Amino acid sequence: MARTQLIGLGALLFTLAALFLLWNLRAPVSFILTLRAEKLAALILVGAATGVATTLFQTVAQTRLLTPGIVGFDALFVFLQTALVFTLGGVGYVTLPAFGSFLMEAAILVIAAVTLFGVILRNGASDMVRVVLTGVILGILFRGLAGFMQRILDPSEFAVVQQAMFVSFASVRTDQLAVAGVTLGTCLVAAIRLAPRLDVAALGRDSARSLGLDYDRFVLLVLALVAGLVAVSTALVGPITFLGLLAASLAHAVVRSHRHALLIPASAGIGASILVAGQFVFERVLSMASTLAVLIEFAGGLLFLVLVLRRSR
Repeated sequence: MARTQLIGLGALLFTLAALFLLWNLRAPVSFILTLRAEKLAALILVGAATGVATTLFQTVAQTRLLTPGIVGFDALFVFLQTALVFTLGGVGYVTLPAFGSFLMEAAILVIAAVTLFGVILRNGASDMVRVVLTGVILGILFRGLAGFMQRILDPSEFAVVQQAMFVSFASVRTDQLAVAGVTLGTCLVAAIRLAPRLDVAALGRDSARSLGLDYDRFVLLVLALVAGLVAVSTALVGPITFLGLLAASLAHAVVRSHRHALLIPASAGIGASILVAGQFVFERVLSMASTLAVLIEFAGGLLFLVLVLRRSR
């Protein structure tokens, strides 16, 4: 039954991708198809990576209420953009090589996340609560520093920061997409191969260790995968905090199984489908290019409140 649902999700994503590519297609066909294909690839990669990263993070955190964004990825990204504009100026920031800037941001995000996970969990992976709380505090710190720098920027430079802060699929370059595709694809394959051990880890630290799993080392490995998935997708298009929560929650509802061999592809397909469908509706049907991220954050925030209220009953 669950495999049939996965096939259905795959068919849905294929249909949405075809609509995105071919809807209202006009001459010059090859040029327009190339532009649409690049944007489609970015949508699928970011959606799949965000959904899988959230599923992995929720497994090791032992809760479905959290997303990787809770540990401060989005705040660090905004801080990096603000710091670059603050130090280089608006003109200097705009003239930065796009590919080099993408690699630098992705590397900083990965290093920061791996350092956070490694330092806090050096004595064992049983203290995920401390990881989450530390991430929340660091996120507040980075937001505060970014807000302070934004207040003393010139209006023109602040406009540059504002544009860089929001999710954009229109500015993705082919070289960035190639690097992101290889990195995210490798992480997604690794996550699927870890599915049996993720099923064991979901039982909890004591149960997993009694079944022979090196839980502490495995959790660090999973968190490193989460860091890679979230960091590269964030550096590519910007932060989408609640997309992963939507994708992971819908994956659990659709698959109705605790097996990660089913949950991982389901969350990847649902995350990609949400972005492709949303971008298609707002860009092709309603001719609004900047509303998708806001709508996803709004829907994800509502879902988070619903999940919290259900747990409190």
